[in-house]
Amino acid sequence: MPEQSVNYDLLSPVKFLSRSVEVYPNKAAVIYGDRHFTYAQFQERVFRLANALKKNNIGKGDKVAFICPNTPPMLEAHYAVPLIGAVLVSINIRLSANEIAYIIDHSDAKAVFADNEFGSTVASISSSLPKVGTYVNICDLDDSKPLDGPDYETFLASGSEEPVELAVTDERDVITINYTSGTTGQPKGVMYHHRGAYLNAIGELLEFKISPDSVYLWTLPMFHCNGWCFTWAITAMGATHVCLRKVVPEEIYNIIDSKGITHLCAAPTILISMSAYARENRLTLSGNLEIMTAGAPPAPTVIQNMESIGANILQSYGLTEVFGPHSICRWQPRWDDLDPFEKARLKARQGVPYIVAQHMDVVDSETMEPVPRDGKTMGEIVMRGNNVMLGYYKDIESTNDAFRGGWFHSGDLAVMHPDNYIQIMDRQKDIIISGGENISTVEIENVLFTHPDVLEVAVIPVPDPKWGEVPKAFIALQNGTQPAAEDIIEFCRTKLARFKAPKYVEFGELPKTATGKTQKFKLREKEWEGHDRMVN
Repeated sequence: MPEQSVNYDLLSPVKFLSRSVEVYPNKAAVIYGDRHFTYAQFQERVFRLANALKKNNIGKGDKVAFICPNTPPMLEAHYAVPLIGAVLVSINIRLSANEIAYIIDHSDAKAVFADNEFGSTVASISSSLPKVGTYVNICDLDDSKPLDGPDYETFLASGSEEPVELAVTDERDVITINYTSGTTGQPKGVMYHHRGAYLNAIGELLEFKISPDSVYLWTLPMFHCNGWCFTWAITAMGATHVCLRKVVPEEIYNIIDSKGITHLCAAPTILISMSAYARENRLTLSGNLEIMTAGAPPAPTVIQNMESIGANILQSYGLTEVFGPHSICRWQPRWDDLDPFEKARLKARQGVPYIVAQHMDVVDSETMEPVPRDGKTMGEIVMRGNNVMLGYYKDIESTNDAFRGGWFHSGDLAVMHPDNYIQIMDRQKDIIISGGENISTVEIENVLFTHPDVLEVAVIPVPDPKWGEVPKAFIALQNGTQPAAEDIIEFCRTKLARFKAPKYVEFGELPKTATGKTQKFKLREKEWEGHDRMVN
């Protein structure tokens, strides 16, 4: 990379903070309960954290792990850690002790910051983490300090508020490592770079229409793709972050009303719980609320339910390996006069690439040739550009496989419509091949979501002696409903080809990740135990 000059400046999202401090020093940057930090105060805390890390011999290239919900320290880490050239490792708070231990050790983390709700878990594995030299307790719930180290505020106080210059010299240096869910073995560490994080944050501002007056509620975990880069995007625009420890519908609606929330991001499962709460309590929104959803293909019914209470839903699509969202279902004025369900059906598509992404296609994964733009022919979604990861940390083989043919391979099967909008049909591992026919689980799920008794649903292939495999639906029901399995199956038969209708139905709660994705692999493992199909 060239050195900074009259016609070049290194791109890093950390720089967004200093610009907003200059423009909005006394504006609320961060709100958490009764606590408010102006942009000037936010920057002071970032400098203190950065200087305290340096005092503890943390510097360029070192890894710093945070196990923390969406509270201010998690947000501060997104600036202080990369500011000194170190690498932030944000860890899923719902992982087991063994999974957390693997990530801390594999990432080579030298410091671990843990909220005291999860501190005991970290303390139980500390003897197996010889590379860690610094532990810090984030005392948010109470004053307990499960880890052998200071509390967060004391650690901050040990650092000077003197300004810290960005220690990064190459914008493709690693800024964060985000570990995947590990459904196909051990989690893989996805390496983000400063340039990609900067550009993806700009993309969020453009696509989600963030303004300086926006008030953003943190319903999306910051540990997930660094909050889809909104950790940096909201700051870039000088908007306001509203932190939220736990995602509970009642609390969400209370904060929306009391703090004047204008924007939030959420997986479809969060929208399901929000719409159910609104329906049960006859609630509608009093102001404009923009919601970006991603993480799983949302059913049109889910979108329609949320828009019926006054929200506007924007569907995006991406993966951890592309810094979160890569495409957006950009609305077209010609769709304005369609009926509500048809609008929701169009909004449920994964759409077109972000302005800052551009490169995205649906191809035959063997030949790498684009599939016909007919809305019917399935292929794999592939992507490339500035917001593709550098690779998997310490895993060259998996990196090369993901980047084969000069594209990042998503593993998602989709069709390309004649208007160049992409629509996901399934994950490659989820597609059902029954008697030689391909059946999309997403298509079945979208139909089931229109049944009035269905709250949540997941469809997977299960073994069948005649057809090889057939669809099975796992359904979480609306409160107070008790449909029979045969009623559900018959409902599908009236709306789908009979061979696509689920042959089996099971009622109960669905296993989920911390970001709201249904863990289909757990359902597959149970159903395919003793059979030959690859369940991962």
